[in-house]
Amino acid sequence: MTMLAHRQLPPSAQDAAIARVSGQLLSRYARQKRPLTLRVTDADQERPIELPAGAVALLMDILEAMAAGRGVTLMPESAELTTVQAAEVLNVSRPFLIKLLDDGTIPHRKVGKHRRIRMEDVMAYKTAIDREREAVLDQLVSEAQEQDMGYGRP
Repeated sequence: MTMLAHRQLPPSAQDAAIARVSGQLLSRYARQKRPLTLRVTDADQERPIELPAGAVALLMDILEAMAAGRGVTLMPESAELTTVQAAEVLNVSRPFLIKLLDDGTIPHRKVGKHRRIRMEDVMAYKTAIDREREAVLDQLVSEAQEQDMGYGRP
């Protein structure tokens, strides 16, 4: 299986500035969540390029990351990751990830002695853990407000 992945290292200051301006210009069109036609000028030729709404949203995410000076990696949802790659995506240690796999928290398969984890399973875990973290924080804020601990209600 060929894994179509592309990694762009953190941008130069000039590229980050270009991404910031481009993102600002593109953002008002991206909010419409519709296909977008761009006109590209090259060597005195102008050609329209139609982008699907999902590609426009993805381009916005890329531009935002670049404007913030961060590198970007694009990887299809169907990709299978090594434990090192999955740990990097989750920003956890490899031993912690192995524990999640062994506990059955994140599904995986073995290829010989090596574990392979689907990107969509890694992202599902990340989404679930982010939701759980947000719910705990909301609960803490609510309790602090109820106990009048210096946090005013909005």
